[in-house]
Amino acid sequence: AGFLISSYKHILKNNHDEKGYTTLTPDDKGRMAGNFSGYDISPDMVRLSLVNMYLHGFSDPHIFEYDTLTSQERWNEYADVILANPPFMSPKGGIRPHNRFSVQSKRSEVLFVDYIADHLTPEGRAGVIVPEGIIFQSQNAYKQLRKKLLEESLVAVISLPAGVFQPYSGVKTSILILDKALAKKADTIGFFKVENDGFGLGAQRRPIDKNDLPRVLEELIVYVDQVKTGDCSDEYTPAKGLIVKREKVAQNGEYNLSGERYRTIKVTETRYPKVPIREILNLRFGERITKREKEGSLYPVYGGGGESFKTDSYNCENDVVISRFAMSPKCVRVVNGKFFLLDSGFTFSVSEAYVGKLLKPYVINILLSIQDLIYNCARGHAQKNIDIEAFRDISIPLPSLEIQKEIVAEIESYQKVIDGARAVVENYRPHIPIDPNWPIYKLGEVCDVRDGTHDSPKYIHDKGYPLVTSKNLKDGLIDFTDVNLISREDLDKINNRSFVDDGDIIMPMIGTIGKPVIVNKDREFAIKNVALIKFNKESRVLNRFLRNILSSDAIDAYFKNQSAGSTQKFISLAFIRNLSIPIPPIKIQEIIIGNIEVEQAIVNSNRNLIKLFEDKIEKTINRVWGDE
Repeated sequence: AGFLISSYKHILKNNHDEKGYTTLTPDDKGRMAGNFSGYDISPDMVRLSLVNMYLHGFSDPHIFEYDTLTSQERWNEYADVILANPPFMSPKGGIRPHNRFSVQSKRSEVLFVDYIADHLTPEGRAGVIVPEGIIFQSQNAYKQLRKKLLEESLVAVISLPAGVFQPYSGVKTSILILDKALAKKADTIGFFKVENDGFGLGAQRRPIDKNDLPRVLEELIVYVDQVKTGDCSDEYTPAKGLIVKREKVAQNGEYNLSGERYRTIKVTETRYPKVPIREILNLRFGERITKREKEGSLYPVYGGGGESFKTDSYNCENDVVISRFAMSPKCVRVVNGKFFLLDSGFTFSVSEAYVGKLLKPYVINILLSIQDLIYNCARGHAQKNIDIEAFRDISIPLPSLEIQKEIVAEIESYQKVIDGARAVVENYRPHIPIDPNWPIYKLGEVCDVRDGTHDSPKYIHDKGYPLVTSKNLKDGLIDFTDVNLISREDLDKINNRSFVDDGDIIMPMIGTIGKPVIVNKDREFAIKNVALIKFNKESRVLNRFLRNILSSDAIDAYFKNQSAGSTQKFISLAFIRNLSIPIPPIKIQEIIIGNIEVEQAIVNSNRNLIKLFEDKIEKTINRVWGDE
């Protein structure tokens, strides 16, 4: 009875005077208690609910054992407010409901939402958590249900991320906001999107800094208030959503409730005519092969993602691949050379009517610039698959052939600079020429090598101190965005053994082994399952020199060859202490470090060059869309 008790507390909280005393009369409370009721098919859940409500002050709680879908006993009971998280799972063979439902189906989620919509009073409203199938499934029952909701009661849809119900379920869900009175006034639907709810979306659901719920609630309230007062403005654009005309949701007969499907890039200022993809392109889907049957060594195989394996035949050359199944946000990629296109991807050719009017390289650059829009054509939760008809409905600007040629030539010149700079960045490895006359030391002889705690400190959910593990060491830095928090007591306990100082090196011992990081300590934190390498004035080695030695390809390969573990690789503290490290005099170390830092400055300049010329490409494409 959690929904009922939370609602009761909400009412109490919002009905009190300036001194905090309730403004509800005994009669108000009596009516309220009498008007709260709930149904459950499980006798055990009914008993638990009765006890829970009794403990929260309900002397005569109204919780009934009732099979909502097959029994008609309480069919004529209606409610002003319904809150529900109905079961998503249908038993094998489906539900066998009675015949009073307006939507005929054997799916429990369809029947429950239909029941709720039908059992609201004329002024009634509801909040219902539903699985993603309700939002976009194409079967007739789902479409009939969405049509009914759109025409009678739907006010808003709030998309939740997959994982909010972990560890019980990772299913993708949404919240339907129904209000029969408001739905009559509004010619729009509010779509809102929650990407983070204050907790990580893995099974542990650890607290994180990002939380969209307060912003979404605030924007939903603004939208509902505008509908109530009749002041719903076309200019209202929520940061976490969008407002869509009902007629647009209904126009193709699918009644799709995926809000992102209706988001469009602002192209109103473009001076070029726009044409839908269905008019100008012929789509060509890849072919189905399996790794077991067709694995080879000559040509890469591409489908919904990047290269998956190699085969000895090819069906494409120097072409673009657009994800069809198992989409990711990077759903358009150019592949150079010969390759095999799987059926999980597709490419295109210019239609006959537009040959001589449209350049394929121009279209490819346009598609690369609107990958977010293409990704929004996806449907599904466990696996995103493209809605081909939605993709074909995308319109792109069509300048003259001469302007297309100019745009393509300009972008190609920028791309050449990017390719050259990227080759420098991707192929650079710091090289230390080892003199055989340098003395060899065990790492444990020249540094104090320790590790973090092996215990499991109790994680806390609000304010605490970061516990850095292997997963938090990325790209030469400590990533504090996804870190567990521990108490002061646990921090002090760990620091008694492994206090981390500025200038220390920390390095993963589990999972991604190696990848050393020099600590620039700007906050207190502790470490776990991470090697801690400490230096002092008498140390024969500089931290920057050692970091480059430990980052070298030779040491990295040695780590991989010597690490143990079948499912997760690890190295021991003794192994790290016994690493043989060539160590020249300090002055030579400083010269080597200086040379490497000069090289790294050049590499960083190339990174900046990549960003600069990517921005130039973006500005070139923006001109086509009319965004200067």
